[in-house]
Amino acid sequence: MATSAQPVPSTAPVLMTLAAIAATAAVARPSGESRLEQALRARSGITSLLQDPTLATGGTWQLKWLGLSPDNANLAYIAWNSDGSNQIVVSVRGTVSEPLDTMEDLDVGTVVPFTAGGSADIAVSTGAMAAFTQVATARGITGVPGAASGSDGPDAAVPVDATLAQALALLLAVVPPSPQPTVHVTGHSLGGCVATMLAAYLQAQTWTPNPPRFALVTFAAPTAGLQSFADHVDGLDWILHERHVNAYDVVPLAWSDLLEARKWYPHPQGPRATAEVELLLTEINLLTRDNVYVQPLADSPVSWNPSYDWYNTLFIHKTTADFTAQVAFQHSNFSYLYLLGAPRVPAGPVVTGLSRTAGEGGEQLTINGTGFTPDSVVDFGPVACTEFVHDLEGMWIRAVVPDGVGIVDVRVTNRFGTSPAVPLGRFAYGGPAPVVVASVVPDHGTALRKVTIEGSGFATGAAVRFKDELAYDVAVESSTVITAKVPPRPLDGADADDAKTVDVTVTVGVATSPTAPIDEFTYDDLSAAGGDPS
Repeated sequence: MATSAQPVPSTAPVLMTLAAIAATAAVARPSGESRLEQALRARSGITSLLQDPTLATGGTWQLKWLGLSPDNANLAYIAWNSDGSNQIVVSVRGTVSEPLDTMEDLDVGTVVPFTAGGSADIAVSTGAMAAFTQVATARGITGVPGAASGSDGPDAAVPVDATLAQALALLLAVVPPSPQPTVHVTGHSLGGCVATMLAAYLQAQTWTPNPPRFALVTFAAPTAGLQSFADHVDGLDWILHERHVNAYDVVPLAWSDLLEARKWYPHPQGPRATAEVELLLTEINLLTRDNVYVQPLADSPVSWNPSYDWYNTLFIHKTTADFTAQVAFQHSNFSYLYLLGAPRVPAGPVVTGLSRTAGEGGEQLTINGTGFTPDSVVDFGPVACTEFVHDLEGMWIRAVVPDGVGIVDVRVTNRFGTSPAVPLGRFAYGGPAPVVVASVVPDHGTALRKVTIEGSGFATGAAVRFKDELAYDVAVESSTVITAKVPPRPLDGADADDAKTVDVTVTVGVATSPTAPIDEFTYDDLSAAGGDPS
């Protein structure tokens, strides 16, 4: 229900940017990082992004308070817009995990009363309530300074040892009374789910002497509660209430319409759900037991990408890996920012490969990737690297391998985040190099067609398989290149009208390359009948 007060226009691109910024430095450094160290790094990254004039936020927002839950799983921050609009944002970040894992984490089999909303008759999931409680009770991290010290007004520091509600009250006490302050509560994914609860909780508080108007705008939020909770949220007095979803994002369907995703993704783009995916979605949906979850209607529920024009063309084949990768793409901050026409928020460094994937401590190697900044640090698994130099363009880091043992992921961390672990970023102490398939060229065709497989850890005697079928005429050209001829198409379980997509794996000794969408090969229909050797 909208208030009759002066309306506020939709600021979805700005609020989605503020929601995405909450994911800054969400992962602790692999070699170890205290809660305070991670909070300081997150604060540095968030402050930098809020000051970036190229983002939709325009560089006018000031960070006023930052809180982490005790296990670092959830984060929230408060920022104030210094452009004269007297806007405040409360931005919530939920647990960082894969989308399907996020849904399983919500513990929707049982419900509890949402008494923070002012009534014992409002039901929310046990998992959503636990996440909300962590955010609402988190205190600012001791040792993280305020935006300024020794000053008055909105530039004054908010005491760090305060809960979110206490910090908001302190900020409202010093911002101008005119125009009336507007508090926007926002979040993406689980952060959006928690934001729905947090906004209702904040509405129930008494705010004097400078009461604000409240806006609730969420993105990709799964459902927090039952009909009683949806009715409660819809009945509150919002200056703005919007719920933004990508029409082909699985997470907002949880838990009101999750089984709809079993029909995805539409032909011909794909990827269509495999039997394994359909079973997985069915099992996740059963976690609700008999609870009927309902999304708040909102004044302006907005659905983007209704015709599935926005999708990742790398993940279009009918495989479980492609489906789950497309789910992650559709749910990402990047996709929501794109659909809203907002610039991308820097999300941390990415490692694309190593100049060598095996060796000993004290040897030198080059880490290739993107987003490497002067403040970047390097870890070889749980061991910090102490000797390295950066490329000024942010494309490589030359490092001296620290002493270690086993096979480890080489990852880079800066104020924006930590690079994800990737197969080509693995390093084996003492060798042999990890066996990895990085590409298959061409990635489609017929039986007997010659393909080139690139990766690492290849050696004489390597076996190449297309699913379970051994390739013909395998030739190991080097430790990074193999050529082979495609075996006949495996027909077991293949749909007659589909091209069959399989993983290409390389086995050297006891080691077999891990599977991923980058190693896939798609058989053209002709291959089922024996193929064309040209």
